[in-house]
Amino acid sequence: MGNDLKSGLEAAKDHGRSVLPPEVFTVFEADMARAADETKFAEAGVTVEDFALPGADGETVSLGQLVADGPVVLVFYRGQWCPFCNLTLRTYQQEVVPELAKLGATLAAISPQTADGSLTTQEKNELDFTVLSDVGNVVSRQLGLTFRVSDVVREAMSSIGTDLGQVNGTGEWELVYPAVVVVDRDRTIRYVDVHSDYTTRTEPAAIIEAVKSL
Repeated sequence: MGNDLKSGLEAAKDHGRSVLPPEVFTVFEADMARAADETKFAEAGVTVEDFALPGADGETVSLGQLVADGPVVLVFYRGQWCPFCNLTLRTYQQEVVPELAKLGATLAAISPQTADGSLTTQEKNELDFTVLSDVGNVVSRQLGLTFRVSDVVREAMSSIGTDLGQVNGTGEWELVYPAVVVVDRDRTIRYVDVHSDYTTRTEPAAIIEAVKSL
């Protein structure tokens, strides 16, 4: 299963190389190797503060609700404009969500985009799990998952029509590292996997194994 995701992500990377202006792809490729400060990432054993975020359907969902009946897999993604994110979420829908149901666990996706963007993500990818908007990156920042977009990347994104400040509804160019965080019923983190290279993602098998080990 994981090989399907990995090969799909590699294909998306090749597609980007073929359709983006060379100077833009060069900037993005250089950004893939960004050195992340891993010391700030939340670690297993840490308790997550309860939070409440708006869902794609407009209803507010709290962490307490998500873990009321079992552990939750929190998937942090960049936004509906990111092809790597869309591919990953579709794969998780197909390969992870059914297995989590057997284990009494659920999955929820979180991004810094507005609720409209979350709705687009949910509808475009035909997702039946919870999709939440962390506008202002409040939750993501508490988990150490945010970073400021560099000026050169901002210029490159703007040149292809992606205004991150507008997409996120804050005017700020701040992104979240793609990550998977497994939280137990007592809101304790049991598993964390963060990707500074946005073209890679946590394999489905690793997520399922992390939940099985609880």
